[in-house]
Amino acid sequence: MTSPWLPDVLRSPIVMLIGESCTETLIDNFNLLEPVCLRHAMSKGLGLGIVLGGCIVKLPQLFKILNAKSVAGISLASYVLEVFANIITIAYNYRKGYPFTTYGEAVFIGMQNYVITLLILLFTGRANIGLATGALLLVFTYSMFNSDIVSGALMSAFYGMTIPLVIFSRIPQIYEIHKNKYTGQLSAFAVFNYLLGTAARLFTTLVEIDDSLVLLGAVLSLAANGVLAAQMVYYWNAPEPKDKQRLESKKKN
Repeated sequence: MTSPWLPDVLRSPIVMLIGESCTETLIDNFNLLEPVCLRHAMSKGLGLGIVLGGCIVKLPQLFKILNAKSVAGISLASYVLEVFANIITIAYNYRKGYPFTTYGEAVFIGMQNYVITLLILLFTGRANIGLATGALLLVFTYSMFNSDIVSGALMSAFYGMTIPLVIFSRIPQIYEIHKNKYTGQLSAFAVFNYLLGTAARLFTTLVEIDDSLVLLGAVLSLAANGVLAAQMVYYWNAPEPKDKQRLESKKKN
């Protein structure tokens, strides 16, 4: 066995990420093409990247709303459903003991989704409903993490429900865009990063987790985000509905 050549200050974080065995193989022995450790390291690297990306993926959407002081084209139902799905996903993976790099982005995306949900309610004159929604989500979150309230079997059932929930959370937004032929204040950065993130998450799930529920959820999330990204491209330069009506009126006149 080759002795470690990398300084501890650099080697220790690598060990924390990919483990001692794969660090010895890939770093100490410089066997970069060893398939098992290479796949494992790629998965861990992608997982960490997804988690870090999750910290900022919805910030452009949030800032876009704040700058415009408008939530035009953004579906409240989509965000409420997504927040519930985020909470269930975090609780299920945490209670199963899966690595944080395989689900950690849900924590940061969930927090950003929660803030955006409150902004939607605020800018549509429903601030009081926002307070009630916040209290409900806190109670729901506590229940999901408490095994005395929600058993392991029930937790699995809840997670199974997030699979259609993820799809349904996208449908109102997809329908909103289709109906208006306009993407409104929806952030392209958020949409395309979601698409890339779900594609990478499918890979990490295949490599690190032997769980058919998680795998099915990753596949369907990728499909739903793919539809949303396709709409973003198709309606990229579409005018706002009001502007469209003005153009049509001018043509008639």
